[in-house]
Amino acid sequence: MAAIDLDLARPETPGADYIERARALKPLLEGAADEIEEHRQLPPRVVEALIDGGFFKLLIPRSLGGAELHPLTYVQVLEEIAKAEPSAAWSLGQNSGCSMTAPYLDPAVAREIFGPRHGILAWGPDLPNAGRGIAVEGGIRVTGRWGFATGSRHATWLGAHVPIFEEDGTPRMNPNGRPFVRTVLFPKTSAEIIDNWQVIGLRGTGSDSYAVEDLFVPEQYTCSRDNSAERREPGLLYKFTSGMVYAMGFSNVSLGIARGALEAFIVLARDKIPRGARNPLRNNNVIQSQVAQCEARLRSCRAFIHQTLEEMWEEAECHGDFRPDQHARLRLASTWAIQQAREVVAAVYSAAGATAIFNENPFERRLRDIHAGTQQGQGRPVHFETVGQILLGLPPEGRMFR
Repeated sequence: MAAIDLDLARPETPGADYIERARALKPLLEGAADEIEEHRQLPPRVVEALIDGGFFKLLIPRSLGGAELHPLTYVQVLEEIAKAEPSAAWSLGQNSGCSMTAPYLDPAVAREIFGPRHGILAWGPDLPNAGRGIAVEGGIRVTGRWGFATGSRHATWLGAHVPIFEEDGTPRMNPNGRPFVRTVLFPKTSAEIIDNWQVIGLRGTGSDSYAVEDLFVPEQYTCSRDNSAERREPGLLYKFTSGMVYAMGFSNVSLGIARGALEAFIVLARDKIPRGARNPLRNNNVIQSQVAQCEARLRSCRAFIHQTLEEMWEEAECHGDFRPDQHARLRLASTWAIQQAREVVAAVYSAAGATAIFNENPFERRLRDIHAGTQQGQGRPVHFETVGQILLGLPPEGRMFR
């Protein structure tokens, strides 16, 4: 089944405007940072500002009223928001990845879910044995419990990725022998929300768990995520899988966290005179070298991702899809950026000395946030093994994108 070309208007939206909108949010986000941390969620005024700016519709098709941004613009938006408030950026990255289901749904269903002002979708990862779906007439009966539903507290819809079983309990399988998995979408009011987001970092993402018991989900509210046979939108953005969107998004959130930490340290270094010293930190030769190296790390990682996304877009324009080596390059660029961002934040935290340990300063929170972020699947060092196997001409043992 080929992708269906919708005969609907696709108004152009200038991407650069979204980057400026993101920068304009800085005072609001910085001012709400303590509240976000304390209450473990984005306060209503921040959610409303993100909605007003169109940020939850960055990757929604233009035919459905979204921005359908170029990936290169999208990652810069996340980076700008992360500089000011990491949890807001991380939540936006997750909600945006979830919105990549819109091109795979019937347009009427997609409008029902994503069209309203507060039409925001969240879900947790497809962990083994988290849930299951029973295929019945007209839909799927779903039972399960999932965690890490980032952004679920301000979402109105939830989703889950479930292996499908027949009514007699027989598992439905794909031709390749793997379980047949379907993504199911349902109103948040249909689920039990479990407030268990007590964590070290990224506290403001409100990544709660949720559960449903024998919930009937009509067939039209399900899709096979990233299955080109079900894709209804022709835009080049939707050549990227949701896994690719998560990789590029969370890596640039990590770069934004690190950039925010480095900028705060440069301000500190102008005035702070360490105990026993006569001059400010910035006069120290070791500090000067460390700052230069941190700058190089962030700029080189950012350039690697940007170049990769530009080349992938051009390849899709010219040949309709990406080359296999570009899949591997995006995986490498994303994982490398997350790891290097962590190193930059650690270096800045150490260089700031005792100042860094106080909550009133931006260092300890960013240290916790970046370490929470690197524990997420996109930053796993095992990805280096997968890419290395490909570069060495070996079959990859793992999957690059989920």
